[in-house]
Amino acid sequence: MQSANIITVSQLNNYIKATLDQDENLKNLYISGEISNFKRHYPSGHLYFSLKDKNSVIRAVMFSSNAKNLLFEPSDGMNVLVCGRVSCYEVSGQYQVYVEKIHPDGIGSVYLAFEKLKMKLAEEGLFDERLKKPLPKFPRCIGVATSRTGAVIYDIKTVAAKRYPLCEIMLYPVEVQGEKAEKEIVSAIEYFNKKSCVDVIIVGRGGGSIEDLWAFNKESVARAIASSKIPIISAVGHETDFTICDFISDIRAATPSAAAEIALPDASAVKSMINNFEKRIKELTHQKISDCDYYLRSAKNALKLCNVSAEIDLNLFRVEKMSENLEKYCFFRIENLRNKYKILEKRLHLCSEKSILKRGFARLVSPADGNKIISVIKDINEGMSIDMLLFDGTVHCKLSEVEIRRN
Repeated sequence: MQSANIITVSQLNNYIKATLDQDENLKNLYISGEISNFKRHYPSGHLYFSLKDKNSVIRAVMFSSNAKNLLFEPSDGMNVLVCGRVSCYEVSGQYQVYVEKIHPDGIGSVYLAFEKLKMKLAEEGLFDERLKKPLPKFPRCIGVATSRTGAVIYDIKTVAAKRYPLCEIMLYPVEVQGEKAEKEIVSAIEYFNKKSCVDVIIVGRGGGSIEDLWAFNKESVARAIASSKIPIISAVGHETDFTICDFISDIRAATPSAAAEIALPDASAVKSMINNFEKRIKELTHQKISDCDYYLRSAKNALKLCNVSAEIDLNLFRVEKMSENLEKYCFFRIENLRNKYKILEKRLHLCSEKSILKRGFARLVSPADGNKIISVIKDINEGMSIDMLLFDGTVHCKLSEVEIRRN
């Protein structure tokens, strides 16, 4: 035995896994079977179970990232349709199905056809949000493709009458199930587009089984919706029902009434908006008039300034007024100074020697000391000669006796 042919168990299992993962036939498989040995691993959220039929069994696992999207609880004995891929778990060397989706297997090939068409259209990019057309804010007419006698058209008209009665509802009656339904729905969409007589199209019917809604899962209907130049609202079935029509339409509504509410504005809200617009227009108009008036007055003043003659006259008038004011000011100042001078003159006169002597005072001087003014008692002695200056003359005195009296 050559050592080059010897491999480990891990190498073998890894090789088998790589081989299975590269096989395109083992990807996106739809497998029907009965669930057994079901177990939910609560810490991780993964689902572990087996799928079996009368003759065989295969192990399966569904990771929590996919299991959290389930709308029902799988259990032992339940017949299901799973979608996933086949690969190998290297640790145990056991191949198993890695499940991405689980559906109760009550519809079999019908559901498989739905999933295949959905995948086909998705790969073509027909579900891309960038292709969705916006709805007009104020539609004048809404086209409805539905049964003439069903509740759908009644519900839409009732909502329209209450919400926005200005909009017309145009019915294109079609069968909503059965052999004729597919062709008539396509014809309705093509008619509205050809005539360009509506702003929005609502395609709808009431609830039902997947077989009842099957006309809205047809490829021709899907492509007619995708080709429509007019935005389309899908209102097929109840809120929990999904069809190809829902995925490819521009907007999906849970019910026909909801579709009408989505397509139509609220008249009361529109009225309020119009009132707000009117108020705003009045405010802007008044503001504009005020601005124009200000600009007009500014222009008039500017024109006045541009008139040289008027400017000269104005300046001459200002000079004359200034001259008058200056003359009045100078006269006032002179008079004020003259009055102050008179007051100071009087004060100076009262302080003069003659005025003081006239009031009964006398000035004593010593001739012997060069007419030194005698102002204190110590400068007076008996026998000295003094001159006493009075108002009307001078008296020469000789002191023979001095009597001193202190104040």
